[in-house]
Amino acid sequence: MGGSKEKPSGLTERQQKWFASVQASLQRDTGKTIEEWVAIARACPHDKPRARSDWLREHHGLGVNRAAHVLSVAFPSEMRWDDAGPLRAALWKDPASEAILQAIEKAVAKLSDVTLGQRKTYTAWSRKVQMTACRPIKGGHVLIGFAVTPDADPRLAPRGKSESWGDRLKGQLLLTSPAEVDASVEALLKQAWERS
Repeated sequence: MGGSKEKPSGLTERQQKWFASVQASLQRDTGKTIEEWVAIARACPHDKPRARSDWLREHHGLGVNRAAHVLSVAFPSEMRWDDAGPLRAALWKDPASEAILQAIEKAVAKLSDVTLGQRKTYTAWSRKVQMTACRPIKGGHVLIGFAVTPDADPRLAPRGKSESWGDRLKGQLLLTSPAEVDASVEALLKQAWERS
């Protein structure tokens, strides 16, 4: 992809440092080691990552980022951020959604210093921090979030509360065809890139 580069971990250098700081502060702030948190996570009655994360938050007070870190250690085979190909293929099975994704990828490729971060439930891009993410929606559509406020474009809606991508992505837009990845979407991507 033109201007973007894939890093093996799917995280920017800044994100890697940030996750290291999350681990370093975990014991200090919670009084439990990562090993103790892993044991707690493995005792969770749920088997889906989102439900496990919610359970750690609701029953043990862990924030989203710390829960994600604990779960990545407790269940490493489920949190493979460094193996983008199979994650992408599993997520983007619908040809109509994938066509929209390809249009987004083409627009993102026009920006420099962008890191692809494929996750299980969404595809994301970051400069230093996350700038945009998208996921397929039933019916061959795609929901895309941007690191801009909803007032940046009249078509944007506020970020949905249930979205699993980062809180930085404040505005979101439903795309129903590749043609909708137009100049205004490219402008939103550029604004998000500039803020990231």
